[in-house]
Amino acid sequence: MSHDSTPPPMPGYTPPPAPGYLPPQPPQRPNRTTTVLVAAAAAVVAASLAAVVTARVGGDGEAEAAPTVTVTETVPAESGDTVADTGADEPTEEAAAEEAGEDSYGFDDTIVYDNDVEISLSKFSRAVSSDYAAPENTPYAKFTIKIVNRSDKKVDAGMMTVNCAYGDEGKEGEAIYDDGLDGLPDTSILAGRSLSVPWGCELPKGESFLQIEVAPDYESETSIFTGEVKK
Repeated sequence: MSHDSTPPPMPGYTPPPAPGYLPPQPPQRPNRTTTVLVAAAAAVVAASLAAVVTARVGGDGEAEAAPTVTVTETVPAESGDTVADTGADEPTEEAAAEEAGEDSYGFDDTIVYDNDVEISLSKFSRAVSSDYAAPENTPYAKFTIKIVNRSDKKVDAGMMTVNCAYGDEGKEGEAIYDDGLDGLPDTSILAGRSLSVPWGCELPKGESFLQIEVAPDYESETSIFTGEVKK
């Protein structure tokens, strides 16, 4: 029988823990400095997100449209959809010629045909036909038609056609047959030679605009001469 015994603990004394045992630690309060830094970082992130949202949203709360990119398409000239920018509203020489008509010329122009026959007008004047003319006592414009044959073949002058009109309304002007105005000559123009034919067209005294249509033969295109004859 053992007589060993454990003496009772002393008042106010806490025995040391057994080896390898640690009592649980009480919860620690967060450090104030750490809290401030975390809050500041969060504020920075929130401000950045707010700036991004503000940049994407307009004042009325709707998202702003992205910038528009304009693409210019070049249309081929032959399609007729593109107008060249010349920097002026004036028509080009080609457009003016097309509007006036390529077969319309002035009294001082010389027309050269593909067969190397040239036609020109000159010596304009006014007169009144005689009592024996056809038509008689009629005011008219007198001028000279010159035909130059630069081809290597003869040209029949009797094949030429001449027609006249006058005034803004384009009234037909009769050919005048009078002394020295015998109409078309019944002759040929040899290669390298020329022929001048005097001609008269009715033109009232109150009119000045005269249109003269001339063709060297029936197969050639008619050339139209226009101008003002002095009153």
